[in-house]
Amino acid sequence: MSCQAQAQLGTAKRLRHRARALLAGAVAVIAALVTALPTPALASATSDAVAGKHYIVATDTTFAPFEYRDGGELVGIDMDILAAVAEEEGFTYEVQSLGFNAALQAVTSGTADMAIAGASITEERKQMYDFSDPYFDSGVQMAVPKSSDIASYEDLAGKTVTAKTGAEGESFAKSIADQYGFDVYSVDQASTMYQLVAAGQAVAVFDDYPIIAYGITQGQDLKIVTDKEQGSSYGALVAKGKNQELLAAFNEGLAKIQANGKYDEILEKYLGDTASSGSTAETDTSFLGLVKSSLPAFVEGLKNTVLITLISFAFALAIGIIFGLFRVSPNAVLNWIAKFYVWLFRGTPILVWAFFFYFGIPQLTGVPMNIWVAGVLTLCLNSGAYVTEIVRGAIEAVDPGQMEASRSLGASYGLTMRKVILPQAVQIAIPSVINQLIIMVKDSSLLLAIGFAELLYQAQQIYAANFRVTETLMIAAAFYLISISILTWLANKASRRLK
Repeated sequence: MSCQAQAQLGTAKRLRHRARALLAGAVAVIAALVTALPTPALASATSDAVAGKHYIVATDTTFAPFEYRDGGELVGIDMDILAAVAEEEGFTYEVQSLGFNAALQAVTSGTADMAIAGASITEERKQMYDFSDPYFDSGVQMAVPKSSDIASYEDLAGKTVTAKTGAEGESFAKSIADQYGFDVYSVDQASTMYQLVAAGQAVAVFDDYPIIAYGITQGQDLKIVTDKEQGSSYGALVAKGKNQELLAAFNEGLAKIQANGKYDEILEKYLGDTASSGSTAETDTSFLGLVKSSLPAFVEGLKNTVLITLISFAFALAIGIIFGLFRVSPNAVLNWIAKFYVWLFRGTPILVWAFFFYFGIPQLTGVPMNIWVAGVLTLCLNSGAYVTEIVRGAIEAVDPGQMEASRSLGASYGLTMRKVILPQAVQIAIPSVINQLIIMVKDSSLLLAIGFAELLYQAQQIYAANFRVTETLMIAAAFYLISISILTWLANKASRRLK
């Protein structure tokens, strides 16, 4: 190779090296710019993704001081954090107070977009849900009655303790139960735990430390006898792979309120030395004071109870008459359909159908279910099965000879049923139908499991905040007695007019 060619080749190599160096430098500069600038742009994009949107957020019903009712308003640490984050990110929301397990099920089924209910971030739950950044670090403590001589876990041998189902306290208690030789009795509500201890059915309660501290401030005769055990952190959650823009917005808003001091203000409000219930107003602790303060909530619950009962009863009556006629029909197909319907709904619990209609159908179809529609379907289809048998029994109680006599005179089967059999069957069925109406009023209380705000649900909300379980349930029982007495009187009056 000539000297000139070698020189040209060397020059070309140097140019390539310089080009590569310049390209590498340009890439480094661009990468630095991209790394330095994405936070504001991403934050803006996150805010824009949820701004102006409306979400359904599910929560627990009885987890003070994280969520509970104060004067009928849902308040607590979780509720204030949610409100502050929504204000920062520009979205609106509706809270559904369902209970812890039902809240998680609502997210799974798509009935709710997010849940914030003091949910511990665990590896098991991460299989089904995506969690937000932690917003509270939990810890478990054990409390016993003030008069108890139990001072440590060793003193629990052969005894029973209580904890809340699905909570960190339950997990910790069960993890040491075999080591110290005690049994764990799990319940759904914090207030129930304290009632068990007060009644002597459990010697100790395991729960998150702020929950126990709040219970003591509300007059529970308890003392804390153990140091705080390390627990999981709480986080808001969405269904796995869904509502990611809402989750990102929650994380962004949480970071903002932690930075601007709002987060610390919320914790101080509910967990500070001078804060007990989030309310500084003087309260009347007498029974009459409890009646007065809880009256608006009970009136609202009574209205919802009576309304859903009457709507459901009207549908149940129509269903019962139709299927009751099917049961006595000479048509074998109609008779079999009615038998299957009665077998299905009389043989399964109401709660199964309440959960199926409110959570199951949305999960299967992707279409949210209105809680009133779910409640009416649950009550009317269940009661309709019993009314079907009432109608069948009343028709069969009419002397069969009357059908034969009418048919022998040339009347058709349908005409005989309308003019001869059914008028007599109605009078026979009325007492049983009235009894079914009364049963429906009480069965409506089961709808509290899906968050329907009937009478017992309102009672639950009240005693979750004040821990006066017995007195609150006595007031609820009085409302049930009054409403059932009035409905019975009206039904009997209508019965007399019909006769």
